[in-house]
Amino acid sequence: MRTIIFRDKQAVGEAAAILFAAQVLKKANSVLGFATGSTPLETYAALSGLSQRGIVDFSEVRTYNLDEYVGLSPAHEQSYAYFMRRNLFSKINISPENCHLPDGMARDLDAECASYERGIDMDGGIDLQLLGIGHNGHIGFNEPGDAFPDATHCMTLTPETVDANKRFFTSADEVPRRALSMGVGTIMRARAIVLLIHGADKADICQKALNGPITPRVPASILRYHPNVTVLLDQAAAAKL
Repeated sequence: MRTIIFRDKQAVGEAAAILFAAQVLKKANSVLGFATGSTPLETYAALSGLSQRGIVDFSEVRTYNLDEYVGLSPAHEQSYAYFMRRNLFSKINISPENCHLPDGMARDLDAECASYERGIDMDGGIDLQLLGIGHNGHIGFNEPGDAFPDATHCMTLTPETVDANKRFFTSADEVPRRALSMGVGTIMRARAIVLLIHGADKADICQKALNGPITPRVPASILRYHPNVTVLLDQAAAAKL
């Protein structure tokens, strides 16, 4: 695990964009794993700029997102499909059919999870996966528990996660209580991973994930077993390391 500390979140995001751009320049038909939330916004802005300036060509790239809320259609403004279109996919030269997210409206959620997992396998697996980390250590929507979920699955969100995400909704009552998420095993099968952490409010979980016990109670801690993880963090998040 390589850990690199930057001045602020802008520098973190731009550094991550460089790593993803390098991956696409090295392999034009890369399979990229993407994340949502506020953490990757600077990365997506930087990637959009690189695409618009003709530096990186995403026309052959395929993407798989970590997760999606159950019960929100892709047109819903708080769905992760909408987030990705607004913040990245509409700003780079990528074909919509190459952009994949779990279907939170699927009638058979177990079948959708199995189909999503097969899609990743059929595309040859994820070359480079982007991750953020929740205040409770979750990656994707893999919440703290007694075991590390292996494959894509339906997860009930913890009260802490609902509370953290309520800022995107009118009230906490509107936050979906379930989500479809890549499993920890799916994430760990990516060939390389970039973990972004920024902000003083992430200093405690940063210390636990990077230096504490490896446990499903802190899902991100398992990343220390992966052979190719780069952690990009700002000075505030690194304060307790």
